[in-house]
Amino acid sequence: MIIFATSDKGGTGRSVTSSNLAYRQALQGKDACYLDFDFGSPTSGAIFDLSEVQAGTNGDGMHTYLAGGIPEPRTINIWAETQRESLRNRPAGAGRLTLVPGDRGGGEFPSSPEVVQRCVDLLVRLDETYELVLVDLSAGRSYATEIVLEATARPQLRDTEARWVVFHRWTRQHIVAAGGLVHGPQGILDTGVLHGHNRGELLEKIRYVRTAVLDPSAADQAGLRGEQLAWLDVCNKRLQDLASTHKVGRVHLLGQIPLDPVLQWQEQLLTNDDVWLHRTANERTVNALEELAKKIVDVSAWEGL
Repeated sequence: MIIFATSDKGGTGRSVTSSNLAYRQALQGKDACYLDFDFGSPTSGAIFDLSEVQAGTNGDGMHTYLAGGIPEPRTINIWAETQRESLRNRPAGAGRLTLVPGDRGGGEFPSSPEVVQRCVDLLVRLDETYELVLVDLSAGRSYATEIVLEATARPQLRDTEARWVVFHRWTRQHIVAAGGLVHGPQGILDTGVLHGHNRGELLEKIRYVRTAVLDPSAADQAGLRGEQLAWLDVCNKRLQDLASTHKVGRVHLLGQIPLDPVLQWQEQLLTNDDVWLHRTANERTVNALEELAKKIVDVSAWEGL
């Protein structure tokens, strides 16, 4: 399965959440590949603690490949090359965890038939090699999104199981922007139809994930006053109504990730050691990531929404 991860704007937690989902997939025994298609900011190497490619690679990443400069982009075995000690000991039964990095200093560039075909060729190869290919796209209405929409409309990928996850924070601005990214002018649906997708079929492949969601009932909110909790409850209900209006409500919600101090201060993979040994991360955050990692590859979970 190929999952395209996108967001309404930057700062939604798209990259760190999707990186954790790929990691959790590998822990569950699946072979997972993370493809950094964020042309403007290919920083997934920092999340995986790969010091050599923290801000992308030099001349052998996605930009150079799509431009026709190299026959294959670089692939990195995260288990073997990460600088984070708790990740270097690959757990027994874990699947492969691979990164295809972007190029340092790259940027957005327009689509062309040659670029799209190289994208098709790469996605076909990766889909045949890995059980999950997670493609981290640039935020908003980007050339990256247009390229993959055009690629997935090509005959070689029409029968491939490809899904879309739109990440957004639980705020008014992000709810409105996420709805616009999918349903608005030149959004995912309009662009997909322009390149040969069926609007209804494409819509059924799109789901939403809310990030950094504050849970007033959580134990770490015990210090809030009663008035503050009541105010948060009112805000939450208003956001739910707004999400329904902009077609990003619970009907199409795949999951939500709680607000976590570790992810707020440092974008990284959350390991079980972070919860049980170091006690820096919250158990409910890891549980939410674990559950979402299972749901994104479960077709019945999508169909049941």
